[in-house]
Amino acid sequence: MTRPLDDCLVVSLEQAIAAPYCTRLMADNGARVIKVERPDGGDFARAYDTRARGLSSHFVWTNRSKESLVLDLKDPAAIEALKTILSKADVFVQNLAPGAVERLGLDPADLREANPGLITCSISGYGRGGPAERRKAYDLLIQAEAGFLSVTGTRDHIAKAGISIADIAAGITAYQSILAALLNRHKTGKGDHIEVSMLEAMAEWMGFPMYFSMDGQEPPSRNGAGHATIYPYGPFETADGQVLFGLQNDREWIAFAEGVLGRPDLAADSRFEGNAGRADHRPVLDPVIRAVFASLSTNEALQRLETAGIGTARVNDMHDLWDHEQLAARDRWREFDTPAGLVRGLRPVTGNDWEPRFDPVPSLGEHTRAILSEFGCAPTDLKKGEK
Repeated sequence: MTRPLDDCLVVSLEQAIAAPYCTRLMADNGARVIKVERPDGGDFARAYDTRARGLSSHFVWTNRSKESLVLDLKDPAAIEALKTILSKADVFVQNLAPGAVERLGLDPADLREANPGLITCSISGYGRGGPAERRKAYDLLIQAEAGFLSVTGTRDHIAKAGISIADIAAGITAYQSILAALLNRHKTGKGDHIEVSMLEAMAEWMGFPMYFSMDGQEPPSRNGAGHATIYPYGPFETADGQVLFGLQNDREWIAFAEGVLGRPDLAADSRFEGNAGRADHRPVLDPVIRAVFASLSTNEALQRLETAGIGTARVNDMHDLWDHEQLAARDRWREFDTPAGLVRGLRPVTGNDWEPRFDPVPSLGEHTRAILSEFGCAPTDLKKGEK
């Protein structure tokens, strides 16, 4: 069996989420990822929490199938060792502060002089240049700057995403850009440099609300778990709980009005034609819909919705997700090792002809001696990074 990124050597000077997630996706598809870490604790995401059997949940998620190389980059010998490794690499990913790699003597252009096929990728909060270049860029701050908070939450309160969505957006953007650069290298034989900013990655994901409010129009309103422009769409209270459902078109609206609400008159009412009509008349429809569901048990409501062909969902928590019957039925779980023992992980999407890598999460500096020896760098010359 071969994987798409077999024989691809990735070196990553990474921390937190964006770059580690990008390189883990590459490792999933066969790339060898050497993760360069500081001697004083390594990637600070190692210490975010201890919820994954004593390990950091973020770190376990984003760092399987990697090798940990500890280097003290204040030591010139360590920099030379890293340059030696990069001279053989296919990809170099880093998400240090803007200008940091240049100050370390690792300018992407200089690295490509020694290795013309090298693809370098720099991930930062705001990108090089411009007035925000050196601003700190934590995930929440980028959610705010990109307008995400303005459309998320309730009418009275903004709310951040429950996951590091800006970091994930940047990591995904970096990943797909690196894959494109690798494909282009097959045509040109040359490496390239990629700049990814968290702000720009999130701005791309904000396309719908941006276009919705273009030319000075009113932006989408915050509607909690509901939808700003599609109605009915979201959670509705039942007599003993709640259901979540959504409609997408007039066919579903007719089935919903007749089969769920028992109101064929609403299906025939021209005010409610098209999603725009239903959304515009939300104050008229909302009390009618809520009154019907308040009279039904959750099971009764789900049965009516499913009989009418309306899309529904359970509002699961994390324990429900671990035990989701659909993920189990599709055999989506695999085990991988960590310094705390075996854990389960979600199998990445692949083609039919290859399995993803599921190698261990490394302990700090676990591979330092072997890597330095492999690339001809004596570990004894780098005492602070030796293991």
